[in-house]
Amino acid sequence: MEISQQSHTFPLEDRRADALGNLKSLPDELICTILDYLTPRDIARLACVSSVMYIFCNEEPLWMSLCLKKLKGPLQYKGFWKKTVLHLENLANEFIEHCRKPLQFDGFSSLFLYRRLYRCHTTLDGFSFDDGNVERQKDLSAEQFHREYDGNKPVLLTGLADTWPARNTWTIDQLLLKYGDTAFKISQRTPGKVSMKFKDYVSYMKVQHDEDPLYIFDDKFGEAAPGLLKDYNVPKIFQEDFFDVLERDSRPPFRWLIIGPERSGASWHVDPALTSAWNTLLCGRKRWALYPPGRVPLGVTVHVNDEDGDVNIDTPSSLQWWLDFYPLLADEDKPIECTQLPGETIFVPSGWWHCVLNLETTVAVTQNFVNSKNFEFVCLDMAPGYCHKGVCRAGLLALDEGSLENIEKNMSFDKDNFSYSDLTRKEKRVRTLRSQYSENHKGITNGANKSYNLWKQDFSYDINFLAVFLDRERDHYTSPWSSGNCIGPREMREWLSKLWVGKPGMRELIWKGACLAVNADKWLECLGKICFFHNLPFPNDNEKLPVGTGSNPVYVMDEYVVKIFVEGGLESSIYGLGTELEFYSALCEVNSPLKNHIPNVFASGILHLENGSCKIDCWDGKEVPGVIGKCNLIPEKDKCDVFPFGVWSKKLFEYRKAGSLACGADSSAGSTSIWPYLITKRCKGKIFAQLRDVLSWEDVLNLASFLGEQLQNLHLLPSPSLSISNLSDVEKKRDLPFANGMDMEYVSNESDIPVEWQIFARTLSRKKKDAFIRLNKWYTYLI
Repeated sequence: MEISQQSHTFPLEDRRADALGNLKSLPDELICTILDYLTPRDIARLACVSSVMYIFCNEEPLWMSLCLKKLKGPLQYKGFWKKTVLHLENLANEFIEHCRKPLQFDGFSSLFLYRRLYRCHTTLDGFSFDDGNVERQKDLSAEQFHREYDGNKPVLLTGLADTWPARNTWTIDQLLLKYGDTAFKISQRTPGKVSMKFKDYVSYMKVQHDEDPLYIFDDKFGEAAPGLLKDYNVPKIFQEDFFDVLERDSRPPFRWLIIGPERSGASWHVDPALTSAWNTLLCGRKRWALYPPGRVPLGVTVHVNDEDGDVNIDTPSSLQWWLDFYPLLADEDKPIECTQLPGETIFVPSGWWHCVLNLETTVAVTQNFVNSKNFEFVCLDMAPGYCHKGVCRAGLLALDEGSLENIEKNMSFDKDNFSYSDLTRKEKRVRTLRSQYSENHKGITNGANKSYNLWKQDFSYDINFLAVFLDRERDHYTSPWSSGNCIGPREMREWLSKLWVGKPGMRELIWKGACLAVNADKWLECLGKICFFHNLPFPNDNEKLPVGTGSNPVYVMDEYVVKIFVEGGLESSIYGLGTELEFYSALCEVNSPLKNHIPNVFASGILHLENGSCKIDCWDGKEVPGVIGKCNLIPEKDKCDVFPFGVWSKKLFEYRKAGSLACGADSSAGSTSIWPYLITKRCKGKIFAQLRDVLSWEDVLNLASFLGEQLQNLHLLPSPSLSISNLSDVEKKRDLPFANGMDMEYVSNESDIPVEWQIFARTLSRKKKDAFIRLNKWYTYLI
């Protein structure tokens, strides 16, 4: 049948509405986001529904995401992502090859998909990038660096890597010859860990067309390929690093090997824990964009969890930001920029936002560090709370309107001292947030507009200014620890303690950081009151910081050890001290041999604030102290027990606490101005953690034998008595299932289960319910 020429002029009918049905009202970006939550087999089924859904379900970025989430073990790229996923699904080869011939449909267009396709296939060799406005320096002395740049502004340094072997050997071809079978970690946005053998990664780089290509970002490259560490050294001006006092397995990640193809890079971020960084490029070219602290780039959103202070940043990929957001910026709102060339090292100060785009295949090495310039900022970022973390990254935009009004009233800082006076005129312009930003973000409230104006006038990355936003009611020992912190709370205390001992000449600075991070001034004041009351010598300079181990402030002095109970709040603390005192009393009562190996109790009591002054009540664990009795922490019928806060009372407390989420109650009862404490005689010698690596095998066997004997002595101690009357009627009748579904009420009535085991079983059952509730809340928050 012959078709007339005229028929080709008819407009094509848009098939989107009919093909998507009720989903037609959703934007294409949201549909792609929804598909990302499905499994590969669900995606394959959904592709059969309609022509448009077929198009969405065959997008390579979708299959890339599915692959990275499903992957377990090293990645082997098969030429395109859908084929890689199908191999992971163990499909027969004939089905996999059939999928290489996608169907073609007309009558459908998507600007979102087109832009993404463009980003996947664009090349950057035709893009024009000038040298930028970051200063370049050669032969910079350490004095000049610390005076002009460290903690102030970025700088590009030349000549630092001229003598490195890596300057000549870190090319793709030479690395492939030497480390082709070595697996390196891959950076990507999924929570799982992905690695690739270097030869597989090089093959991927040559054929990939990804919007945000995978790139090697490996903090363990020194362990995977030790020879690489011999190819470079830390430049002298960056060698001061306070994390050096920690053992290698205790310190947070600090050095990375970075290899990536054109279009890859790091999206907008502030380096972890507000550390500073240097980055040396060995081959290729990188484009950098940077903003001063507190200046959130256009298109970036900062989320700070108000419970634990965890920081999450929503940001487009570096390529997408340069293509879609950068053109929207007025000249005065553009970032500080530069193009980094091979052999150059860029320094990024603490708190600076930065984004990196690889203009061609690059190889680089980078290290983060803590020195005297940024130490206080790192400690501040580890402090409990959330407001100060938001302000450090987003400036005064992180505050609500009420907080802004307080800042306006109380602002007493010298604005001239907070200016970037040493920046060039072109660099100064990036400090200002123009009203154009408000026009581009029409959802900004009046409070946010006010914060923009206040930011322009008063925000500064000054430690005294930023410390104003600390939540003084939150304490290091009792507040949730942010999962985003680069080290844990015990490692944080250990770090400060080692710095205190190892760097006596910098104790003034270390003390300031410890006050920010762990409230060292508060607990030293409490220790001083306790020492004065018991006529103990005040701690000397070496003893002013609590030791790193344990979950409470513990001070090891020349003759004594003072432990202040704070973990878990007042209720947990009083039970913690009560059980220790009951245990020591049991040792003395039966004259157990174990007593010879337990520190002698010198004194114990409760420190509390009363009418604005500190008072101390001695307490031996017996009866209920008056200050505690006012808090109603214990049932009336249990107050007559010999040790009202002893072992079984603590177990019943743990039982009640475990069910607090299930009952919708808050189990954090207590006061922030009452602190139980215990003073013991100091044991001679070192703790096991300091000796375990140097003990001989014979010593280890002797120690194990000794511990076995003491464990036997422990079991011979009389168990504290507990009767069924210790359980309230409500607790006895509460219907709580076991983990296997058995009914607790039935078991307790029909079986001869001891009361102790009933408490144990019920506590486990409640903890199971609490965990289920927490997981549900966490899942709801994620979606």
